[in-house]
Amino acid sequence: MKEENLRKAAKLLINHSLGLKKEEKVLIAAYAGAKDLAITLVEEAYRVGAYPYVELNDNEVMKALIENATVEQISTMNDWHMQRYRDIDAVIAIEGEDNDAEFSDIPPEQLGSLMEALKPSNNYMTNNLRWVLFKHPTPANAQKAGKSTKGFESYLFDVTTNVDYQKMAEKMTPLVKLMEETDRVKIVSPGTNLSFSIKDIPAVPCAGHRNVPDGEIYTAPVRDSVNGKISYNTPCPYFGTTYKDVTLTFENGKIVEATSDQPDKIKQIFDTDEGALYIGEFAIGLNPKITKPMGDILFDEKIAGSIHFTPGKAYDNANNGNESQIHWDMVLIQTPEYGGGEIYFDDVLIRKDGRFVLPELEGLNPENLLND
Repeated sequence: MKEENLRKAAKLLINHSLGLKKEEKVLIAAYAGAKDLAITLVEEAYRVGAYPYVELNDNEVMKALIENATVEQISTMNDWHMQRYRDIDAVIAIEGEDNDAEFSDIPPEQLGSLMEALKPSNNYMTNNLRWVLFKHPTPANAQKAGKSTKGFESYLFDVTTNVDYQKMAEKMTPLVKLMEETDRVKIVSPGTNLSFSIKDIPAVPCAGHRNVPDGEIYTAPVRDSVNGKISYNTPCPYFGTTYKDVTLTFENGKIVEATSDQPDKIKQIFDTDEGALYIGEFAIGLNPKITKPMGDILFDEKIAGSIHFTPGKAYDNANNGNESQIHWDMVLIQTPEYGGGEIYFDDVLIRKDGRFVLPELEGLNPENLLND
């Protein structure tokens, strides 16, 4: 892997994403195959005078830890995570799995028990620490993206380090303001006619401080306001299983019908708890470098001209009150290549076929977000 790419990524994560300062402690939690990036991150952390700690992980080892664990055993994992999170300032999580389907044969109820038991430590990390998630290029990810290993490496660093996140943050401001002034939203696309309210729920801009790649603004619908149908036109991965042709139908906020190419398995997910049947996030994707889905939500939810509409738990900083063990981001692309579509705020068209049409929002169209 090119040292230049590693250095650029490390500088972005340490300095922009985390703003790491002298004598702060940072946990670098990486998959074993990403040790080259972990080393570069350690070097950059030392350069700013911080104290890095490194943890190398593996999906097969993680599977062994969770697939036959009791709730009590999983709870001890939560206690351990909580102790270490209380002793650090920031976390860099580097994903780079060899097999994205490693967890696919673990029963959903076991995964649900794990997520429930780890909720206290995960919530603590999310709400009290600075953190960022990054994807390391692996042959498995390259295959998922339909690219060669070297081609995917070039693509990953292009979509992560060749975007001007400072410019993106500035140009997000008018849309954040508009979303926070909006009551009614309508989404129209082939197979989709959806309406809901976002009144009085904050809009949160994301420009490289939590995910890299990044580029979205999220909020949440008023919990019982969602009505209509949405047909997602991208793959919908969930813990190692990828669902296709997912459609959801809503009445007064609740999913009353869910279809996909795997109807029995998707029903198990939505049976997890009551909150799984309600939406916890509505977001607009803005990354100008990401234009096609690859079945990896870290990338797909940022696609320029997309939205994601997420069953499950709402984020604390855009909270509609929905609680759930799941948070399942699903993506609908509205560019002409994927059938087009419109977004209306209070009956005013704001985006058509993936492009913003209001003058104050045109700065968010792809050509205006690239590095100069």
